Amino acid sequence: AVMALEGAGVAPGAGEVIVTGAAGGVGSMSVALLSTLGHSVAAATGRKDAHEYLGTLGAASIVERAELAAPTDRPLESARWAGGIDAVGGDILAALLRQADYGGAIAACGNAGGLALNTTVLPFILRGVSLLGIDSVLADQSKRRAVWERLDRDLARDKLEAMTTVAPFAALPGLAADIVAGK
Repeated sequence: AVMALEGAGVAPGAGEVIVTGAAGGVGSMSVALLSTLGHSVAAATGRKDAHEYLGTLGAASIVERAELAAPTDRPLESARWAGGIDAVGGDILAALLRQADYGGAIAACGNAGGLALNTTVLPFILRGVSLLGIDSVLADQSKRRAVWERLDRDLARDKLEAMTTVAPFAALPGLAADIVAGK
């Protein structure tokens, strides 16, 4: 998703970049990578206990998930994001599209918030916003190698350690239940 944003022209200094589901696996990696690359990152989460953690990964600001999920009948909102990585989908993705800045790009790579996308064409035709799909299923080996090389080069080891836990195999059922419960 980070490489897709780069390909769409979202560069450090272009404006704030948002990551939704920021305390999850994809979100944490995205916050860490984008901040290391020099982006000002807004981390969106519904977990108040994750604010400090997200700061250690490089988030410059925190956006409450409820703020993004608030219902609206407006097809566009104030331009806010130069880019974004959405690991949630549904109403959250629709909000990012409404708030994307002129020429902004949003990479969609999750659907925990729903499969439906209720939006209009206005972000695309009035602001030139790009919605980027992320394919992790059929990506060829050369693309996979490039991603792993970027992770090796750009992911700070201390940030990787902050987002990982080593546990014995016997603990996996309990850890899986925690993940499903949003912990």
